[in-house]
Amino acid sequence: MTEDEVAGALDWRGRPVRCRECEHLTLNAEGLCAKGRACIRDRRARRVDRFLAEHRALADSYLDHPYFEVRASAARYASLFRLAALLDDPEPEVRAMATLRLPLERIVRMADDPDPHVRMAAASRLTGRELMPLLADGDYLVRLAAVRRMPLDLLPLVLGDPDTEVRRVVARRIDLASLPNMSFDADPTVRREVAERLPLRQLHILARDSDLRVRFVVAERIAEEELEPFLDDSEPLIRALANERIDRVPGLRERLDAARSPAPVPLPRRNSSQETDR
Repeated sequence: MTEDEVAGALDWRGRPVRCRECEHLTLNAEGLCAKGRACIRDRRARRVDRFLAEHRALADSYLDHPYFEVRASAARYASLFRLAALLDDPEPEVRAMATLRLPLERIVRMADDPDPHVRMAAASRLTGRELMPLLADGDYLVRLAAVRRMPLDLLPLVLGDPDTEVRRVVARRIDLASLPNMSFDADPTVRREVAERLPLRQLHILARDSDLRVRFVVAERIAEEELEPFLDDSEPLIRALANERIDRVPGLRERLDAARSPAPVPLPRRNSSQETDR
């Protein structure tokens, strides 16, 4: 940190930070805090947090500080017995931090908080039926946090989520018995996730997918004996992959070529009456 940055340190009201005016002057004299690095008076959240991380015993005394960044950092280190009141703090950053730390039974109501950051914090901790309301949340990041924690047997409920990223997470987690239902998702990146996990015996479902990324994954994973359709793929990269994998299996090329060759058409046989007429 440059001298100019230290000299330019400002408090939350925009005034220069002056160590001589701080109640922690003794700590500063002992080198236990420093302007521009670890300072409770600085307006930068990182510097405030660094101060409280190094002096956690002081966190309780800053839970009612007028600057929300100080309250949020204090909530990270303060005693749990002092945090309940912060669930009603006017600033979402503070409520979110309290939600992340308090016991589960105290934070169920935070799933209905008006701010999505707080609801995300709740979704990252709640379990079971308490997560259900968050699956219909208007913010996709909240739904994403909920989907990452919800029980596998409930994931089919969100197969039709409007957000692609949510459905991708579902495809990564859902039970294999339900995974084929996502093979027809409208988004190819979701189908690619499906192709990464489908059991080998079911990969043929995506062998003719319209997206080359999906077909490439299938061509990488499917049994060599089932690569024949990929030899005629419209993408050279996929054709090359199929040929490379086939050539690794002794005798497979010949068997596939024989299967692809048209059967000989038998010549018509003359019947006995035709022979007699002649």
